[in-house]
Amino acid sequence: MENLDINSLISDLALILVLGAIATIIFKMLKQPVVLGYIVAGFLASPHFALLPSVAGEANIEFWAQIGIIVLLFSLGLEFSFKKLVDVGGSAIITALIIVLGMMSLGFVVGKFLGYGLVNSIFLGGMLSMSSTTIIIKALTDLNMRQRRFVPMTFAVLIVEDLFAVVMMVILSSIALNNSVKGGEMVVSILKLSFFLIMWFTVGIFMIPTTFKKFKRYISDEQMLIIAMGLCFAMVLFSIKSGFSAALGAFVMGSILAGTIEAERIERLISPVKDLFGAVFFISVGMMVNPTVMTQHWSVIALLAVVVIVGMIVFGTFGMLATGQPLKLAMESGFSLTQIGEFSFIIATLGTGLGVLDKSIYPIIVAVSVITTFTTPFFIKRAEPCYNAIYKVLPKSWTRLLNGYSQNASESEGSETKQLWKSIVSRYLVRLVVYSVVIIALIALCRTYLKPLLFSWLGKGPWGRLSCAVGTFFIVGPFIASIIMPTIKRSEYDQLVEANGTVSFVPVVVMLIVSAILSMIYTAIILQSIYPSAVSVIAAVLLVLVTVIVVGTFPSPLRNRLANIEKRFINNINERENRRTGREHNLVSDLHLAYMTVGHGCPFVGDRLRNLDLRSRYGINLVNIQRAGKQHPVPSGEMRIFPGDVLGVIGTEEQIQRMLPLVEAQSDHVETSNLDVKFIHFAIGEQSPIVGQRLEKTHLREDYGALLVAVQRGEDEYISPTPDLLFKAGDILWIVGDPKQLSKLK
Repeated sequence: MENLDINSLISDLALILVLGAIATIIFKMLKQPVVLGYIVAGFLASPHFALLPSVAGEANIEFWAQIGIIVLLFSLGLEFSFKKLVDVGGSAIITALIIVLGMMSLGFVVGKFLGYGLVNSIFLGGMLSMSSTTIIIKALTDLNMRQRRFVPMTFAVLIVEDLFAVVMMVILSSIALNNSVKGGEMVVSILKLSFFLIMWFTVGIFMIPTTFKKFKRYISDEQMLIIAMGLCFAMVLFSIKSGFSAALGAFVMGSILAGTIEAERIERLISPVKDLFGAVFFISVGMMVNPTVMTQHWSVIALLAVVVIVGMIVFGTFGMLATGQPLKLAMESGFSLTQIGEFSFIIATLGTGLGVLDKSIYPIIVAVSVITTFTTPFFIKRAEPCYNAIYKVLPKSWTRLLNGYSQNASESEGSETKQLWKSIVSRYLVRLVVYSVVIIALIALCRTYLKPLLFSWLGKGPWGRLSCAVGTFFIVGPFIASIIMPTIKRSEYDQLVEANGTVSFVPVVVMLIVSAILSMIYTAIILQSIYPSAVSVIAAVLLVLVTVIVVGTFPSPLRNRLANIEKRFINNINERENRRTGREHNLVSDLHLAYMTVGHGCPFVGDRLRNLDLRSRYGINLVNIQRAGKQHPVPSGEMRIFPGDVLGVIGTEEQIQRMLPLVEAQSDHVETSNLDVKFIHFAIGEQSPIVGQRLEKTHLREDYGALLVAVQRGEDEYISPTPDLLFKAGDILWIVGDPKQLSKLK
């Protein structure tokens, strides 16, 4: 990158932000996605548009765009978490895999048909395989369809697609650097990526939530923002040093922080930063739009737009059907994925930065994204009519077959014993992989730093070698021993005995043998690096056999310590869920402290606490209400509950579980594209048409289609709506209705 000039850097940033602000306001008025406004602003600031001043240097914009990619990926990571990946289940993973592989293959074939080279065709396939989360959320929100049945499954697929996109970037980088596809090198790259991902997640999940909890009272919003961005850029640096992209490091750190109880707070704090640098990135994308290239390649743009729309519908629908979803839900999901967006731009930027992507492809992809963005709402609305048309002509035998497959897929859970063994084996494999990665990383660190240090102090004689072996086993040994620890718990053993009368020890023996062999290999690697002879292999075998006998026979402080470490790790992964249910926040006896967020459908919304009598009705005690970042400890009986409030409650686990679905309930949704009903609050001014009038005279329901829940007057005074309530200027109305209609009341 050429040297940056500070004056041109500031002038270019000023130009693109002013143009971005104007363009986005216009696009907001036209009810179009803001991303399109940024792209238009970028085109206006580029040398391709001569009527306005253009940026002084591409290096300036590239600098800001790279920061934009980092912040965007960090934000996407905050919306993604390891726990969320587990929750979406295999159905979303399989569907996303079918879509990505199908679209990549289709894109590759189309690329070769258009005459692109091998690497360009592979990059084209990658760019065409990524649907835009931002555009889909915007379209579904505008169409008032966020509560439709297919939406959660579609979002789950998008979550997995984001993860695949990050992995794809690493693979594409490897292909670009070698300018060819070599199976061996790709396997090495994937294994290297897997190793570093597991290591980063393991260390991050173990350390970061624990540190946050320990120093929570010292971390203000300002410090949390600095800490979050500091961690983000530290992981970016570490990722680059490890041979990966900056975007991967940002996404990984966001994913780690997404599992902490501070995730929402961090997401709120970095939102302005994300908006700023995200805008700069999308504006930089718009600067690559070349009207001449687009005019010359209009047929290619039209072809690729059709490929995206048809391909996403076909592979998205087929993927959903393959995982047992009903035909209607499958088609609605497939029709909603018919566009490409931010990750396509990031992959295009990656290819351009590596110098392997044809310069004409970037503006083509931008044009395809613009076209498919405009067509997305149309296809979402056409999903149900298309389903109805297909359902009428589909043979009855096919309909019965699809319905039967969907029902069988949802019911085939297997026996209780089979599910229990599946859980045991899954936990064993996860422990084996995680501990193996930790062991390999520690062995590498000991070889790189500990061994040279001890040899420099004590020499390479017997004492130096012995001290190196002892030091290495002191660091690595506990994790090798942990692999050999029994996987099956006593409660699980009793459950298996109760179900079958006996327990087959074959799986346990197989797991023990695999663990022992791996432990011998790791031990032999350590000894071979210090005592390079065949004797070290024999010593490794004997050492592991003794460890198996000791660990399996005698309870030890080491065994208990490792069990506590594993428990803390699992608790950190489930930290947000534990906070919500209070499962790991035990106060006294069987009482837990839980924090739950009030949903729009909660039956308590708008009621005074003294009228709810939560203690006698549900057995819980309300100890805290958090509203708009402000804490209300031990709230008075006059306080009301509103959607978005975070309630801190104390009760037994059973009472909390019974309370959760009530508090977090979402309102029933009327499916209509014409109404946008929301629960909002705003202050009325002196010019409001209802100031000085009584509630019964305002006809809020008839004239504005609104339901008044409460009136806030002053700091903490909430007034229940009564017919004789007199409105005053400055009153804050907590009201349900269409924001466009309610704006007239302000």
